[in-house]
Amino acid sequence: MPTERPTIADVAERAGVSKGLVSFALNDRPGVAPQTRERILAAARELGWQPSLRARALSVNRAFALGLVITRDPEIITGDPFYPSFIAGVERELAPAGQALVLSVVPDEEAELAAYRKLVADRRVDGIFITDLRHDDARIALAEELGVPAVTLGRPEGPSPFPAVSMDDRAGIEAAVDHLVGLGHRSIAHVAGPARMLHGSRRRKAFEDAMARAGLRATMVVETDFRAADGARATRDLLARHEDPTAIVYANDPMAIAGLGFAQRAGLRVPEHLSITGFDGSDIAEHIYPALSTVATDAVSWGAVAARVLLQEIAGENPGDTDLPPARFVPRESTGRRPEPPTRRPRT
Repeated sequence: MPTERPTIADVAERAGVSKGLVSFALNDRPGVAPQTRERILAAARELGWQPSLRARALSVNRAFALGLVITRDPEIITGDPFYPSFIAGVERELAPAGQALVLSVVPDEEAELAAYRKLVADRRVDGIFITDLRHDDARIALAEELGVPAVTLGRPEGPSPFPAVSMDDRAGIEAAVDHLVGLGHRSIAHVAGPARMLHGSRRRKAFEDAMARAGLRATMVVETDFRAADGARATRDLLARHEDPTAIVYANDPMAIAGLGFAQRAGLRVPEHLSITGFDGSDIAEHIYPALSTVATDAVSWGAVAARVLLQEIAGENPGDTDLPPARFVPRESTGRRPEPPTRRPRT
């Protein structure tokens, strides 16, 4: 039969002290003589005593858990490399700290707000992550109303009392456009993310600004919901135009990979006929053929830093905003010089 888990009472008996004194010593509270504290800790080690997270949570009115609610279609999450990497970074900080991540995936913004309300009302979390920031984001005011510590991934449009952990993704998009312009491309399209999300509209604005600096018009922009299938459809629509692009800048890697596959099935060679860039720096992008030129980010570090900042906030510290290194463009095999003449290639 399995051995019962040792309790505080067992530690007290082994050390020859009261249970109250054991509790004080194990929780590092004052009022315990150094020699007695060491005797109690030694007894706990000998017995293999481990703290009960449930009892600890009840004693200090804490959940020892952080909440993350994602408002995305599960299909998008399974194909998007960002969230698995981000969560891995969060867990890298939480596990050693004895903390847990409570994750919920919901279909829409109304369900998201309800999920955060319930997590806080049920005291299941001590703080929350706010991701995929939106224009006029209602979650900032909700977190203030609930009185729950929060950290935002990126800076909201309006005022926010919460620390932000941000990465400049504009720099990566601008570098991708500059790279393509340097290769002679003039007809460059953008497959954008949803305009309701700040990073979707920010990447689109970065594309438009970079095109304007190059003296080019950003007339070929297709908005999507970040799905890989959207990338394939957007590529089909762009290549069906009378003056189709010689290069396409995608807002994430899954869409870029799907677009690359569609183009090659249609008889186009990448990059001889069409240059393609992604955004994420996902591992798979380096191993497809041709290897994808992309904007590299470090989602694991983003998750780790966001978790660290949120834990500091919960502890009563004032961590302030944190700026991560900007996204960087990584040229690979999927980009090349503009085809000469640009129109001499198979039609889709």
